[in-house]
Amino acid sequence: MDIDKLFKVPKIPTGGNKRRMPDTPTSELLKKMRLESESTSNVTPSPIQPLSSSPSKRVATVHDTDTDDLESDLGKETFAPGNDPDYFAEEDEEGRFFGGGLTNEQKKILNIFDNAETDLVPDDSETLSPSGIKKLLVRFERSANKNQAQRSKYPDDPTKFIDSEAELDAAIKALLPLAQVPKVAYPLLIGSGQLEILIGLLSHENVDIALDVIELIHELTDEDVGRAGAREAALKSLITALLDHSVLELLVDNATRLNEGEEADRQGIYLVFGIFENFVGSKPPLAERLVLKTKFLPWLLNRIQSKTHDENRGYAVELLSILLHGSQSNCLELGKKDGVETLLKVASQFRRRDPIDADETEFMENVFDSLCSALAEAEIKKLFLKSEGIDLMVLMMKDKMQARSRAVKTLDHAMSAHAGAEACKVFVEASGLRYLFSAFMGKPLKKQKNATETIAPEDMTHTLGILSSLFTSLPSDSPPRIRLLAKFAENNYEKTDKLLDIRSSAQARLMVVDREIDAEKEAMPRGAKEIGSEDHDVWYLRQLDGGLYTLQTLDYILAWIAMEDDGIRAHMRQMLNRRNKSFLDIVSTLQIFRDNIEGGEMNDLDGMSQREILQHLIAFLKGC
Repeated sequence: MDIDKLFKVPKIPTGGNKRRMPDTPTSELLKKMRLESESTSNVTPSPIQPLSSSPSKRVATVHDTDTDDLESDLGKETFAPGNDPDYFAEEDEEGRFFGGGLTNEQKKILNIFDNAETDLVPDDSETLSPSGIKKLLVRFERSANKNQAQRSKYPDDPTKFIDSEAELDAAIKALLPLAQVPKVAYPLLIGSGQLEILIGLLSHENVDIALDVIELIHELTDEDVGRAGAREAALKSLITALLDHSVLELLVDNATRLNEGEEADRQGIYLVFGIFENFVGSKPPLAERLVLKTKFLPWLLNRIQSKTHDENRGYAVELLSILLHGSQSNCLELGKKDGVETLLKVASQFRRRDPIDADETEFMENVFDSLCSALAEAEIKKLFLKSEGIDLMVLMMKDKMQARSRAVKTLDHAMSAHAGAEACKVFVEASGLRYLFSAFMGKPLKKQKNATETIAPEDMTHTLGILSSLFTSLPSDSPPRIRLLAKFAENNYEKTDKLLDIRSSAQARLMVVDREIDAEKEAMPRGAKEIGSEDHDVWYLRQLDGGLYTLQTLDYILAWIAMEDDGIRAHMRQMLNRRNKSFLDIVSTLQIFRDNIEGGEMNDLDGMSQREILQHLIAFLKGC
């Protein structure tokens, strides 16, 4: 007997409108179970009667038992609870009894059920063969047609079609194992014509039938199905066939009609999210089709605004982050649907409080990641500014909760490039410099008052990115730019010294990567051709990850403050000399930076491109 199959609870209730029993029993249910248990235990067992199928009544006969005989029987080892002959069987090595407290007759009954269960269990190899799969599909088609016919004939009498609904439920669930053999099953499913019937059931009047189909589609499109060769091809062909029958629109319609107050419906929503993630993972262009061709984005934005956090809310914002990543069209659509305002509203929940657990922390990170992905577009930068996103991020930096580092990251994206110039001005006017340099100098969060003053590498990268954008975008001799320069001169140039310390650390990391690359070049065969552009690009990316990106950003900032303030320049020269460095080391970094960017990439300060700005900085430092 397969105990796992006997006691396995299905994820979705089977048949009719039956819902899953609540996880926590009600007090009334517990009381009823207790009363039943007490009534059962108080029943005096009658003498054992032989089993008979005859309905005739039998008269119980009570025989007097001699006390001496009873006492002698109590001393015999043949007596056991339930007259189990195996009760006193020999123990195993660990001292456990093999006996189960069952009578011989009860054991025979169980053996009959065991044998029957074994006979009914289908052979997987036979079921998942081409002929077995065809039988499952035929059974599904008949069940679907029968249910449709009975529902049409007796639309107002559920008792007439409830049995066919149960059969249809079982037929759909019988298709779940097809995911184990995608190379065989998926072509048969597509070619049989049953896929259209299956997808049509997403509009079934009985929500539980639609949930069965959702569970099946989720299982068939799971990412584990298509991880190799022909399996991946079979998965993509199935997804294509599903899309041809408007599966995205039908799934979105189901998301709107499901009631998450019900456990089965809540799980159905989770599976819908999983299906969309499977689709986008297999075919990334589907992200734009899902956002632009369906009503899913407005529903998703509404879902993440829920005040109560649960697993579905977390999954919703994670899926939103996936849909926005790298998609210009989806980001612009987000702006049209007031998505920027929505994301800022949700993010504001973490201004004065930290997430309560790891799940909510992940939710918060995905909210900010979604904002950062959208801020790659100039239109979203304008909407972010209009919705006072800069002011909100500055307040989050001020409050020093966990959201502070995410606010710094968001500001880095909002203030970058030429489209972020206006955001740079607003940032300084909102007293953002004060809180930015507080984070830059490593002031701990509120809950870390006794912690060591350190700043995470990622936070430092985004802080330097903000400073770089400020120097690039703020007009020369403007009050905001003067306030920025003053920060590097105050407190005996402590912030300039901090920049130089970070530079030394980044350069040390870069030297390790450079040695590895030099070793690889030496190991190349002597007769090999010259290093190609692809090899150069790979090595350059490794250098960026190994500290060169940080070094370039730092030297860009150092070059600006050295050029614009004589006192800072003199202090920098002195501190560089102590490290056996000079301005020429900064020049060397900026030259690499200049040579690896496109000439017309940006159009920022005074109408100059980024390359032109770098050339002016290099020329000035060479003359120092």
